[in-house]
Amino acid sequence: MITAQQLNQQFGIGGQLGFRADPGGLVIAEINNAHATASLCLQGAHLMAWQPKSQPLPVVWLSRDARLVPGKSIRGGVPVCWPWFGAHVSEPAFPAHGFARTVLWRVLESGSEPDGATRLTLRLAESDNTRTQWPHDSRLELTVIAGKTLRMELATENTGVTDFTITEALHTYFRVGDIGAVQVGGLAGCDYWNKVGGSTLGKQNGTIRFTGETDRVYVNTAAECTIEDDILKRRIHIAKSGSRSTVVWTPWTEKANRMGDLGQPDGWREMVCVESANALENAVKVAAGSRHTLVVEYRAEPL
Repeated sequence: MITAQQLNQQFGIGGQLGFRADPGGLVIAEINNAHATASLCLQGAHLMAWQPKSQPLPVVWLSRDARLVPGKSIRGGVPVCWPWFGAHVSEPAFPAHGFARTVLWRVLESGSEPDGATRLTLRLAESDNTRTQWPHDSRLELTVIAGKTLRMELATENTGVTDFTITEALHTYFRVGDIGAVQVGGLAGCDYWNKVGGSTLGKQNGTIRFTGETDRVYVNTAAECTIEDDILKRRIHIAKSGSRSTVVWTPWTEKANRMGDLGQPDGWREMVCVESANALENAVKVAAGSRHTLVVEYRAEPL
């Protein structure tokens, strides 16, 4: 395994991008440029934080009880769900949301954008374990560009001779003032599958407000979404392409208490997930020799 020191020599950008080893042995990329700070764990290509320097608080939320443990997903940030979203359709023993968020990724390249943002590209490192769960010839890369905005590009390439189908998500946790005082816009009129207490089909009426556990998969929508936050006095924009599903999730009290790593006792109130995805009927067929890319860009502005 390549060390943080070797990564700094090969990919570090003085004063802007560096790598360090976490006490548990995981390697973290740290970005600090003229526009923003960000951090990313090489396990899972897991972006843990992003805070534009125009914002007094992070835009991407990380639980204060988040644990960095080899082989385990990190609570908060932007987990990469791939090559399936949710439970595997036929193998209940396989991990929920796929294996991409818990395995090692390799750094491919780094650089500075003309506007001063920092770019980092990683590729999932295949192993016997991943090939057992996903026996297809493929390549998965994530490019993160952190600056005034945060852009993430998740690219799936079919390097084989037969087609395959994926579901996927960038499972982004956003920092909010209080879940009861935010609303999510952009999905009015959209159909959604309500996953709380089963799976029922509904249609969104107006903006989304939160009064209890919410777990909805909005389908057949490429719409830009916004998070309006009256407490933090900011609006977060979520623009995407290559994505036909949007997932909106908050666990609320009972489920958060069962999960135990959301920042007890009430850390869950300071986050909401709005995920750019391809799920359920929006599964993506990737033809042999072709490439599919899910792109999302976040920006924050004052209300």
